[in-house]
Amino acid sequence: MHAMQYEITLPADYDMEIIRRRVATRGHLLDDFAGLGLKAYLIREREDGSPVDQYAPFYLWATPEGMNSFLWGPGFQGIVNDFGRPVVQHWTGLAYEEGPASGSVPRTATRRRVRLGDAEAPAEAVAEALARHARVARTDGVVASALAIDPRHWELLFFTLWAEGAEPPAGADDRFQVLHVSAPERASLGQPTGTRVR
Repeated sequence: MHAMQYEITLPADYDMEIIRRRVATRGHLLDDFAGLGLKAYLIREREDGSPVDQYAPFYLWATPEGMNSFLWGPGFQGIVNDFGRPVVQHWTGLAYEEGPASGSVPRTATRRRVRLGDAEAPAEAVAEALARHARVARTDGVVASALAIDPRHWELLFFTLWAEGAEPPAGADDRFQVLHVSAPERASLGQPTGTRVR
């Protein structure tokens, strides 16, 4: 599993209805995309307390071939044509779990990025993160949750989808509205990936 996200920060006076219409008319195009576990079409807005207006889709790829096919294909080129070429952040997947509300449509997403300190042992940090992820995934209102790591910057990424009406815990997590989810190979995301810490 690979996690991937790009963030398109928009001007303060940008009409976010343009993004909503874009997702409403194009979001379904990835509903059967080979190799895609899950794509959450995310936005966040200043009027909801975000520091920026932003379109920030988040992907969980079941296969690297699917991710490559998207990045070098017409879907991503459409983003490049309309907004310029964004920085594509990516992380190696560590864990994915369906939550108690897995049958619900997610309406909110949270993202927490945690840098490992220079003195932290990677194996210990990952073991602690896996334990935290497992606890979060069992929280009422969780649709699904993923944990990933960027070993270039030694950054852990916690990503959680929440059902409508669920209130994510207060904290420093970034919050997004979920406009649509494409999940053609979601069932394959929970398969073992050899990330057991020895």
